[in-house]
Amino acid sequence: MMMAIHKGLEHIEVLLLDVDGVLTDGSIIYNDNASETKVFNSKDGLGIRLLLDAGIQVGIISGRRSNALKHRCQNLGIVHVFEAVSNKADELNNILKQIKKTAEQAAFIGDDLPDLKLMKKVGFSVAVANAHEILREQADMVTSAKGGEGAVRETCEAILKAKGLWEKTLERFL
Repeated sequence: MMMAIHKGLEHIEVLLLDVDGVLTDGSIIYNDNASETKVFNSKDGLGIRLLLDAGIQVGIISGRRSNALKHRCQNLGIVHVFEAVSNKADELNNILKQIKKTAEQAAFIGDDLPDLKLMKKVGFSVAVANAHEILREQADMVTSAKGGEGAVRETCEAILKAKGLWEKTLERFL
């Protein structure tokens, strides 16, 4: 199983992420001013930065709009952000054209039913540990971490290892 995952990740050049339930634990918090708050995991953020630093693109594809997400993406250097996407699978070709990659070069991490069609269109699909059962059954890889609790970091490291970039990535920390 691990060999199949490793082999499936070797050709990934872009990681696409859902937001609620993947980059966050799925909670949506509104304060008294009706402003939305999201909690992001710093380990996921470092994983994203490590991918970007290794030349692997990262993109966001979300069914919702969020100022909190915009700030997080700016902080991490994610420039490919697609918000308020009603049908993620239908939007995939536009996204890939913009980032100049093929579906086979793309991996996607999802957690719930709106992500299912998109998962089937990319070269490698990932479901977070607490994803809907159907996504976990259909995914090429299921993380051991839950959404918002390191699942993105786990995937980023798996990509770097599969591409033979992990040792070089670690050098900057030694």
